[in-house]
Amino acid sequence: MADKNHELADFLKRARGQGDPARSGLPSDGRVRRVPGLRREEVARLAGVSTDYYTRLEQGRNIMPSPAVIEAVGRALALDEAGRAHLRDLIGVTAAPARRHPGSVQRVRPGLYQLLDALDGEPALVLGRRTEILAANRMARALFADFEQLPPRERNYARWMFLDDDARALFRDWEDQARAAVESLRLDAGRDPDDQATAALIADLREHSHAFDEWWEQHRVHQRTHGSKRLRHPLVGELTVEYETLTLPGDPGTTLYVYTAEPDSASKRALDLLASWTLTRSAGLQS
Repeated sequence: MADKNHELADFLKRARGQGDPARSGLPSDGRVRRVPGLRREEVARLAGVSTDYYTRLEQGRNIMPSPAVIEAVGRALALDEAGRAHLRDLIGVTAAPARRHPGSVQRVRPGLYQLLDALDGEPALVLGRRTEILAANRMARALFADFEQLPPRERNYARWMFLDDDARALFRDWEDQARAAVESLRLDAGRDPDDQATAALIADLREHSHAFDEWWEQHRVHQRTHGSKRLRHPLVGELTVEYETLTLPGDPGTTLYVYTAEPDSASKRALDLLASWTLTRSAGLQS
């Protein structure tokens, strides 16, 4: 079975195993369920296709369902929008990504650097394909890590999250944040399954992180557009920051992350203290 077909089969099996028969609206047939989730024939019934057709789809056979069937299968499996997008990617009904030269590097245009500098009091990051860290303002470097001091190969959010001890110590909710990184990387890998740099990153993380390997096998995908991170910063102590993501239409595969703290909160005071520290340190380095 080709790698892409194997990925499709694995994703469908795992999604079916996480299905809830009680919420699906299917009548009970009195049979004892030996494994959790939905049966193949139940997914087929919910999607309005034959059991044989769905079985061949789940086996990764070389068939091309219509967009309507793909959406029906997504509804039957209760996939969210990220899950349905991943399903479309794996089946191959989305537009193919633009061809890239081997080793091509994404670039951040000057105007985006100016925007990062303008967000002077708020941490902000620019992430590219496969969670590459393309740029960070001074507050992001102070809050998370000085990514610019890392070797180019190490400037990757997922790699930093799993292989850097400082990242584990920084996040009070490390497991939640690390799982989110896996799910985002899964989604990105599905968009461009032939990208060698993504494959190399995944192989390296699976080899060196048991947690990454375990969560990668679960084949969960999710696109987080907002959320929170709970930190234990070595300089300003515990704080919680909220983030919003902004996709850049002119730069495919590039996302701006902006982090803020609730006004008049202890977290906001900690963030302001960190901002003051970065200014003082910057002035000391320039003197």
